[in-house]
Amino acid sequence: MGKASRLLPAIAFGIAAACASAQAPTEAAKHADAAELPTIVVSGEQPGPGLWKVTSGDHVLWILGTLSPLPKNMHWQPKDVEAAIATAQAVLDPPRVKVNADVGFFGKIALMGSLVGVRDNPDHKTLQQVVPPDLYARWIALKTKYFGAGRGRNIETWRPIFAAIELWNEAIKKAGLTREDVSDVVDRAVKARNIETTKPTYKVDVDDPRGAVREFKNGAMNDLDCFSKTLDRIDSDLDTMAERANAWATGDIGKLRTLPDSDQREACIAAVTGTNLAKERGIDDLPERLRKTWVDAASAALAKNAVTFARLPITDLLAKDGYLAGLKARGYTVEAPDEVLDAPGD
Repeated sequence: MGKASRLLPAIAFGIAAACASAQAPTEAAKHADAAELPTIVVSGEQPGPGLWKVTSGDHVLWILGTLSPLPKNMHWQPKDVEAAIATAQAVLDPPRVKVNADVGFFGKIALMGSLVGVRDNPDHKTLQQVVPPDLYARWIALKTKYFGAGRGRNIETWRPIFAAIELWNEAIKKAGLTREDVSDVVDRAVKARNIETTKPTYKVDVDDPRGAVREFKNGAMNDLDCFSKTLDRIDSDLDTMAERANAWATGDIGKLRTLPDSDQREACIAAVTGTNLAKERGIDDLPERLRKTWVDAASAALAKNAVTFARLPITDLLAKDGYLAGLKARGYTVEAPDEVLDAPGD
């Protein structure tokens, strides 16, 4: 499918949809002052967090916990990752959504046209019209701080979820962080060894893509909680976020466990999965479906391969009811990086 139809799973997954709206840094952003935080963001070569080890008999699954944002000038030393990939028979990617929508060549062209204004509020309303006054005042203060005068005017017509994430992207750039994770390093290592890659996929059928886009554009979305919590995180959690990035870079799993994590991501996902569009297509519980899809694929990989390498967001690995809990429930032994005695490179 083309670029147009790929927007639908992004919309369905909430945070991915909002983050997909981020654009390449402008020249002003590239040269923005990064000294916004009291926390010093690490730079130079860093070891990363180590690997989780999941075992079934003599078969092992090594899992890298990825994090975003990360220190902008960090150079990662992926020794354990490269060693795990070198011995692996297969690589397991994070779960994804695939939309089945056969629209044909001309249908794709028509769909592209229907995507114009997809981020905007219905009925051309502005943020000031849809956001409570006290929350809008906070928005203006943070927008002025991070965008400066004369920038970000077009955002005033966007839905709160998209506007908040655009501001979020700008804030982390000025905090000396980047949304890029370490996927490129992993991809290069996998490609160099030509290893089989499994992409756990949850499929969603969309019979009328243009109608789905139209429904999303015109439909209501309860995204004020996402908007508010994103502003909260920008206003008060950037320092903690920098600490979290430092802990990941230096491999301090114990520190990562103690640092509080915002429920901003969950609020933004809920904003989208709670829409009629999501409910009518059976994806209002999409995070759970994706989790099961991945755990099923991990179980199959453990049964088939002596060694498998995987990567998942570290927040999903640290969550009490996350992906690792699903593996434990199926009887697998799970060890955190600070519990593993025989790392891949040893």
